[in-house]
Amino acid sequence: MNMKRFFDLIFSVIGLVILSPLFLLIIITIYLVMGRPIFFIQERPGYLGKPFKLLKFRTMLEIDNKEINVSDESKRIRPLGKFLRRTSLDELPELINVIKGSMSLVGPRPLLMEYLPYYTTRQSKRHNVLPGITGYAQIKGRNALSWEEKFELDLWYINNMSLYLDIKILFETIAVVLSGKGVSAKNHITMPRFDVQFSKQKSSPDKSNCE
Repeated sequence: MNMKRFFDLIFSVIGLVILSPLFLLIIITIYLVMGRPIFFIQERPGYLGKPFKLLKFRTMLEIDNKEINVSDESKRIRPLGKFLRRTSLDELPELINVIKGSMSLVGPRPLLMEYLPYYTTRQSKRHNVLPGITGYAQIKGRNALSWEEKFELDLWYINNMSLYLDIKILFETIAVVLSGKGVSAKNHITMPRFDVQFSKQKSSPDKSNCE
């Protein structure tokens, strides 16, 4: 077991024990406000792009109305969900992912499986390490950054990984979360989809070659 894994395991277990009363409070609140399910479980790409099941607290309503687009988060998220996202409390169950070994405390954030075909070879290197609950991009702007900026920061982290850097990122993450900065991209609840953005860029004419 390397030092990073040992650090992840010890602090995740300690974190779950210390935060267990808060964990229980959030579970009860979600149940009373939004009902079941309590958790949001989704397949995400992990180490080397291999899928794992990400565990988070649910922040959006289940949609039964077929007239509402499932992808329209603005009509599904409620004040409780916004609060959980702004404070990053929805991420707490990911400590279980860390204990299981599918995530690390610090690393590139695990995105959607659908994004995999759209990465450049360079961007795909973000999967050369375990994904993290927080990362270098999260303390440098969070969702206020562009996708390209996030990926470059992820790669910087991979090339400069150390236990000291992980501890530094964890402490700075607390400050970022408390400030509430960078939770949303402009005109979005979190971030616009990378695959949609990529498709729009491909469909737009390359004006750099136009006279």
